[in-house]
Amino acid sequence: MLEGLRGAALLVPDAFDCAVPEVAWQRYGKIDEASYDFADVELPITNAMIERAATQLERKLHVRSTRLMRLRAGDYALAHHDRFHEDNPVELTLDLSPMSVPGAEIHYRRRGNVFFRVPCEPRILAIVERGPTVSCNHTYISKLTPDALVIRYVVLAA
Repeated sequence: MLEGLRGAALLVPDAFDCAVPEVAWQRYGKIDEASYDFADVELPITNAMIERAATQLERKLHVRSTRLMRLRAGDYALAHHDRFHEDNPVELTLDLSPMSVPGAEIHYRRRGNVFFRVPCEPRILAIVERGPTVSCNHTYISKLTPDALVIRYVVLAA
């Protein structure tokens, strides 16, 4: 248990197995912020993810927002695309990628400095408390891996 520590961040390997549903993908194309496909949907696995995080952090949590992200070669999300949160919510990110993609990481930053890295590894769950100084970015997916496919389900809970 992390016993309610503020700023907690942990990885849970082989956390959940969930199929990627058919969704109507939209393109986030503000290239000065990010480039990826997304769908604002809530997957059936959401409650189990929330319960897992609530147990780990010894906090009551409720879903605030959900987003399914799909990144391919050339895609990214910059840290300045992210927003800061004053109320210390928890971000849960479940990797639904079909296979690992080396270098395709999520970087969580505190005051601009990377303090936690999440690899692209199928079924891994990242649980990160997002205090007022924490932002994140999804690293650039190299065009040298044209078949790369990264799918992440991101749940913000408070």
